[in-house]
Amino acid sequence: MSKILVTGGAGFIAGSLADVLIKNPDNHVVILDNLQTGSESKLPSPDYSNWDFIKCDVNNLNDLQPIMVSNTFDYVFHYAATVGVRRTLENPVMVLNDIEGIKNILHLSKNTGVKRVVYASSSEVYGESITYPQNEISTPLNSRLPYAIVKSVGEAFCKSYHQEFGLDFNIFRFFNTYGPKQSTDFVMSRFLKMALTNQDITIYGDGQQSRTFCYIDDNIEVSINAFTSGEYVNDVLNIGSETETSILKLATTIIDILGSSSKIVHLPPRKDGDMQRRKPDVGRMEKLLKRPRIKLEQGIKKLLESKQFTLQVQNS
Repeated sequence: MSKILVTGGAGFIAGSLADVLIKNPDNHVVILDNLQTGSESKLPSPDYSNWDFIKCDVNNLNDLQPIMVSNTFDYVFHYAATVGVRRTLENPVMVLNDIEGIKNILHLSKNTGVKRVVYASSSEVYGESITYPQNEISTPLNSRLPYAIVKSVGEAFCKSYHQEFGLDFNIFRFFNTYGPKQSTDFVMSRFLKMALTNQDITIYGDGQQSRTFCYIDDNIEVSINAFTSGEYVNDVLNIGSETETSILKLATTIIDILGSSSKIVHLPPRKDGDMQRRKPDVGRMEKLLKRPRIKLEQGIKKLLESKQFTLQVQNS
């Protein structure tokens, strides 16, 4: 049996990952989260017995060390992080504290025999690129916001621990991912919540800034396939969609799908944290996803059919 640690597992992407990992009876998964932004409602189903949850702040070595020493994990998925544009912009010191968690995870993984660490990075490390699509190897990293800088530092730590200590890693750079467990702090779920209640949908600037939206099932399937296949070990992988959608187009698409009476209201552009474009090179990802990607309209409809998303909107 493989013992797997998932940090941030009461959150969106890590919680969705844990759901899939526990479906393999040969895995035992321990989920850590400090519940700062996560919720126990996002933990896996109690129908499965091969997982445990421990409330823990991975940025605190005294919290984390006894858990990692006593469990001797085979693999670690380090997804815990301070997230959300507004939260990260308003709390830059809290964001920078996540560097301690990265150091703690890698230090203890090296000392307790972990075979590989999977690190959740972000498209934000590319900053405002001068070339598109953004390629894992050839596109320069142009980070300037604390959240993006921390993700870049985390990548550097992974590579350094491999070089000096032989600790293997995967680095996944996630582009805008959405799904049932995502909080309403993020653009997709926020727009859907507004449209469902016929509220005005607010957009910063003219709405021509573009993103590529990846449904959570695609994200998790690629992540699991990369993890189990051993492909791109000690390497970086973009996980997202190649289809660009402007924020304005996203809003109008959601209004059309729902038949909502919401109006679009433009606010002044954000001073920071709103890059003009995101478009990943997904050549590596396509080798790992053995089916067509879920298109935007299809993903939105799947999300609207989710009871978990409906409850989350009602309770937010």
